[in-house]
Amino acid sequence: MSVDRVREAYSARADDYRDAVGSIEHAARHDRDHLLAWARGVEGPVLDVGCGPGQWTSFLHHEGIDVEGLDPVDAFIADARTRYPSARYRTGYAEDLGVADGSVGGILAWFSLIHTEPRLLGVPLAEFARCLRAGGTLVLGFFVGPDHEPFDHAITTAYTWSVDGLGQRVGEVGLTVVEVRTRTDPGARPVGVLVAERRATASPAPGRRG
Repeated sequence: MSVDRVREAYSARADDYRDAVGSIEHAARHDRDHLLAWARGVEGPVLDVGCGPGQWTSFLHHEGIDVEGLDPVDAFIADARTRYPSARYRTGYAEDLGVADGSVGGILAWFSLIHTEPRLLGVPLAEFARCLRAGGTLVLGFFVGPDHEPFDHAITTAYTWSVDGLGQRVGEVGLTVVEVRTRTDPGARPVGVLVAERRATASPAPGRRG
């Protein structure tokens, strides 16, 4: 599914999505603890890519993290600036982060690539690798299942990935998987969290310059 179609789908349901997940209290405690521990270990600024209505950006900001949220849905950015005015937000795309090569210490893509067509996934992943400094890390939240399998997400079509399949795609852009966690909550689809590092010896993957 194209970036424009995903943006339009979320724009049409922005209020519903905010009401469902737009507060950090909607997130599981272990996710908050895990992501905060990761962010505290990052050297350099963090980008919350696909920040939605801004709850994770605000949470990390209030914990002292140098973080900026970006999202292609203007309604989300406007809402985040209203409800969480102390944090920084801007309109932006996973495919073009608008920052210089090697300028970011950490990238959080918390279930923000789940709608990206599998054949196009390398584009945002390469952009992430370009922007990360040596030693910088990427966190991907994803739905676990067979590679490339579409399913009916509440907003628009999303795709599952196996741990090995997603890890391979991440490796293709020069990042090294350093941690994977999976879990299945009662009545919910299995989810995973993948952490990958840009090693000092790796060259940034080709991508757009900010």
